[in-house]
Amino acid sequence: MLFALWFASGIVMMYWGFPEISPAERLSRAAPLAPAAIRVTPEAAWDRVRQFATPDTTRLTMLDSRPVYRFRTGRSEAIVYADTGEPLLTASRDMALRIAAAWMQRPAPEATFDGLLRDADQWTVSGEYRALRPLLKFSWSDGDQVYVSTLTGEVVQHTTRLSRRAAYFGAIPHWLYWTPLRKNGPAWNKVVVWSSGIGTVAGILGLTAGAWIYLPRRRIPYQGQKRWHMILGLAFGTLACTWAFSGLLSMEPFQWLLGDNQAAFDIQAALRGGPLDLKVFSAKPPRDALDQAGPNTKTLEFALFDGEPHYLADSRIIPVRGDPSVQFDPARILKLVAEASRPATITESRVLTEYDAYYLDRHRQHPLPALFVRLNDPQASTLYIDLKTAQIVEAYNNRSRWNRWLYHGLHSWNLPWLYRHRPAWDIMVMVFLAGGASLTVTAMIIGFQLLRRKLRFNRELTP
Repeated sequence: MLFALWFASGIVMMYWGFPEISPAERLSRAAPLAPAAIRVTPEAAWDRVRQFATPDTTRLTMLDSRPVYRFRTGRSEAIVYADTGEPLLTASRDMALRIAAAWMQRPAPEATFDGLLRDADQWTVSGEYRALRPLLKFSWSDGDQVYVSTLTGEVVQHTTRLSRRAAYFGAIPHWLYWTPLRKNGPAWNKVVVWSSGIGTVAGILGLTAGAWIYLPRRRIPYQGQKRWHMILGLAFGTLACTWAFSGLLSMEPFQWLLGDNQAAFDIQAALRGGPLDLKVFSAKPPRDALDQAGPNTKTLEFALFDGEPHYLADSRIIPVRGDPSVQFDPARILKLVAEASRPATITESRVLTEYDAYYLDRHRQHPLPALFVRLNDPQASTLYIDLKTAQIVEAYNNRSRWNRWLYHGLHSWNLPWLYRHRPAWDIMVMVFLAGGASLTVTAMIIGFQLLRRKLRFNRELTP
């Protein structure tokens, strides 16, 4: 029955996942920055909430029609208004209503307040929301629902009637994502791992039995549902096993398959070039940077590249000392990578304008162009670096490459030659999912028939 649920929900998940806000959607719904309202320097704003010497990241965005600095350190985020320097302690209900209405681009009076959520519900059950609660929930008559964090003032979840229905038939049963189970992370992890493992073993046993019966005479000695089950098992049984096994790998139970990514951490630190000291941005204040970023810029990130301060705007890079550009210099990135990876050397590098076998995203959210770098270190590391941010987007080593094919390759059929020829991917995956679902349905029918016969036999024996 669980296999049937996985196969059927897998068809839905080909086109609808679990509701979430993508970075592209968040940017598209954000309000443009108001340079004239920025009157507080980032250094002065950080002094109001300083907990450590420097923040990990700093962004300038709009919140409730006012510019704010967002300082992130670890998992915590502090928000300071860039017009007054006052910290945001908590988002009130009225403020959250205005934020939700602006996100939906609808009048605030049309929204219904659904309450303050201190605990998880079905759409905020994953661990990422733990640091954002309590949440204020608002809904509209057409089924849209918006969740606003009282701690950050951001919209953290948005669902529609369609996205919720699709999740009930897709992601929720496929991931065993029912709220009571998913809220208990360790228990949920064990259930998924054990059910996937048992499913894999059961599939292997079924294939072994089928081959043992079929191969000697190459005929099927059954009629009815048993015959259909054996035919479907011989045709789709291997795929059923690989899907169950690759689903098991999604929980990362074998840490050795992930390998050692220390090289990527060291190289990323070298690309950054030191801690984020906000004092160095005083040579070109955010208002001046926004003049160079162009109109309607929605976010400004404070970043370092090789120790030099830069602003990362929506579509361009504004160095504190220098002229704007659309990307960092690949040659300079390669120089930093080479220095950070010694004694290993770079054996191959190129700029990618299209996805390759390892840098691949069905939803096309991985940034392009990207710089590909291969090293001859003991881990055989390969890196994919976003030229617009100098951030490592993907990193592989001699072990994680196996995980790429065993998990993504087998489970999502994340195969470059197939992805590039859609709808071939859609047709093939749909056919095999339907075949796997049919296989499990015949198994369920046979099981029910056997159970009914046993119950009838027991009744006949009862005096």
